[in-house]
Parts: sequence; C-alpha cells; structure tokens
Amino acid sequence: MTDDRDDSLEERRKRLSAELAGRKAEDAAEAKRDAQSEESRKGMALGFKLSSEFISAVAVGAILGYVLDRFAGTSPWGMIVLLLLGFCAGVLNVLRAVGMVAPPPSVQQRSGKDRNGNGL
Repeated sequence: MTDDRDDSLEERRKRLSAELAGRKAEDAAEAKRDAQSEESRKGMALGFKLSSEFISAVAVGAILGYVLDRFAGTSPWGMIVLLLLGFCAGVLNVLRAVGMVAPPPSVQQRSGKDRNGNGL
C-alpha cells in the first residue's frame, strides 16, 4: 500500500515538474515578446517625435514667410527664404535628436561657467 502511494506521489511530482518547466518556458517567451514590443513602441515614439519636429519647423518657417510677404510686400521671397530656413532648422533638430550633431551649448557655458556653476 505504501509502495502504491509512493509511486503515485513520485508520478505526481514528475508531472508537476514538467508543468512548471512548461510554464517557465512560456513565461520566458512572453517576456521576450514584451521586450520586443517595448522596443517597437520606443521606435515608433521616436519616429513621431522626429517627424513632428521636422514638420513643425517647416510649417513655422512657411507661416512666418507668408506673414512677412503679406506685411512687407516682398512676395514670394520672404516665403521662399523662411521656408528654406525652416527646412534647415527641422533637419538640424532631427539630427540633434538622433545624436548625430552635438546639442547647442547651454546658457551656463555661454556665461563662462562650467556645469557645476563654477567660474572658468
């Protein structure tokens, strides 16, 4: 009687170990999928940020050019020049956000102070 009980206990223990191993494998696969989707979301967020910065810079240049042309009567030159400046500013902002161009110096560095606020 005790042998049957030990055998059934050992059988149940093996079955539970197999189930736990299966669940651990499923959890690892799910964690991997979550990490991949997180990377995808970060990439999409960066893409939206970069595109909105670029489009807004071009749009602001075009609007300012239109306003300049309207009030100064320089049509179409104000629009052309400021649209091109907006395009250049948009490209520069995108390159800075990606890290291909160094960010502009901070106000503290311009005033002759280092990052800790000490005089140079």
